[in-house]
Amino acid sequence: MPRPLGELEDAVMTRVWQWNRPVTVREVLEDLQQERSIAYTTVMTVMDNLHQKGWVRREVEGRAYRYTAVSTRAAYSAALMNEAWAQSDNPAAALVAFFGMMSPEQRESLNDAIRIVQRDNPLPPSPREPEGGEGTARP
Repeated sequence: MPRPLGELEDAVMTRVWQWNRPVTVREVLEDLQQERSIAYTTVMTVMDNLHQKGWVRREVEGRAYRYTAVSTRAAYSAALMNEAWAQSDNPAAALVAFFGMMSPEQRESLNDAIRIVQRDNPLPPSPREPEGGEGTARP
């Protein structure tokens, strides 16, 4: 399970995920500077750390690296939710509480996701009871 990203790591990864292409430190820096004052070396260090942690891979292009996300934002979010759920002493209650926090739009997204999973990965058939039901004498 991945450790949650720090604030600056998340800001950098958000751009890498949104752009969905190899990016340079300079590109991320210029975009981040629209929101905050930040140094090139800070962004370079964060991107190097993300590479060391396995969040991005990099390839040399000239004198710079181009960074690409290893997985998607959705996969990251799913891993965080799965970890939180797995740590619960009562997973069913945790799910009920989580679902209770959802907006109607989020619940509809959940229903869509369940339909997709059921279509793509159907559960095996459950064992059938003997014909006539339990406790019924068979001729």
